[in-house]
Amino acid sequence: MEEIEYMRLAIQLAKQGCGWVNPNPMVGAVIVKDGEMIGQGYHKKYGELHAERNALANCQTPPTGAILYVTLEPCCHHGRTPPCTEAIIESGISRVVIGSHDPNPLVDGKGIAILRSHGIEVTENVAKDECDKINESFFHYIQDRTPYVVMKYAMTMDGKIATRTGESQWITGEKARRRVHEDRHRYSAIMVGVGTVLADDPMLTCRLENSRNPLRIICDTGLRTPLQARTVSTTDTASTLIATAITDTNRHQPYLDAGCEIMVLPQKDNHIDLNCLMQRLGEKQIDSLLLEGGGTLNWSSLQSGIVNKVQAYVAPKLFGGSGKTPVAGLGVDHPEGAFLLSKPIITQVGKDILLESEVIWCLQES
Repeated sequence: MEEIEYMRLAIQLAKQGCGWVNPNPMVGAVIVKDGEMIGQGYHKKYGELHAERNALANCQTPPTGAILYVTLEPCCHHGRTPPCTEAIIESGISRVVIGSHDPNPLVDGKGIAILRSHGIEVTENVAKDECDKINESFFHYIQDRTPYVVMKYAMTMDGKIATRTGESQWITGEKARRRVHEDRHRYSAIMVGVGTVLADDPMLTCRLENSRNPLRIICDTGLRTPLQARTVSTTDTASTLIATAITDTNRHQPYLDAGCEIMVLPQKDNHIDLNCLMQRLGEKQIDSLLLEGGGTLNWSSLQSGIVNKVQAYVAPKLFGGSGKTPVAGLGVDHPEGAFLLSKPIITQVGKDILLESEVIWCLQES
């Protein structure tokens, strides 16, 4: 096998930690000696051993003189686990091949420098783009300390997210809906506006086997969420946080009694301040968020500058008429004022198409 193939194997290992390691990165490692793979491992769960230590623990023969392929620069600081650089040095590994640099200020090149100072050869940036891709949420969070926000919606080919009567189930097929549940497992939280709760009474849980439920966040400026709503009555299944501008603790109490968390935030443009919400969520170690709101919340989120990626599922259907659109609000005045997106990645998901683009904020602000 060539180096890039070993790294791609490490990437596949890393992906097995998806949804379980947040807010840590997904990391995989493979150890090769004399052309044979002798150990492999990945970061399985937040707070547990990192990929490098798991790979070393799984070695079938002593790793002295071996090559370690790892998707992310090894850590060099004490956190919930000891530094991986120490384990690598003690193991006798002679060379380390790295995919991504770790932008964490506690690492950020220091891990590589420590390895080299102990005579270990380090090769950098092997399959870098592929390694970077699996940790886009982590890279954003560790540098900005706010969640990586993915705005997701499903629409018809004429741009409708509901019929003129407000019905939306189901626009897309089963394969697309399954992929959405995979993302609910991947990201730490899911957020909707109170309008979605009132209209659809969604559960907002992940309904896949061996998965975790995201934190459910409801943006509810005036605290109108019904106590009988499923997001309120099922806090034994998944946690619910209600973000509101209401300061009256008497109004809070029924929700607290139901097991919800209340987060009081200032208002901006007659709605809760979404930038403030992102800061507060970052403090709670919420590294990523799937935005599944309606057109009003989507518009407010874009205006606030909190959206990092847009996922648009497009179904081969036409609703016509006055059905709702995915981004409502006031809208821009002129085409040059549009929110700009990167060239989309296009994926066929069953009979539907998924378009994924990053929001280009640097050009938007210039």
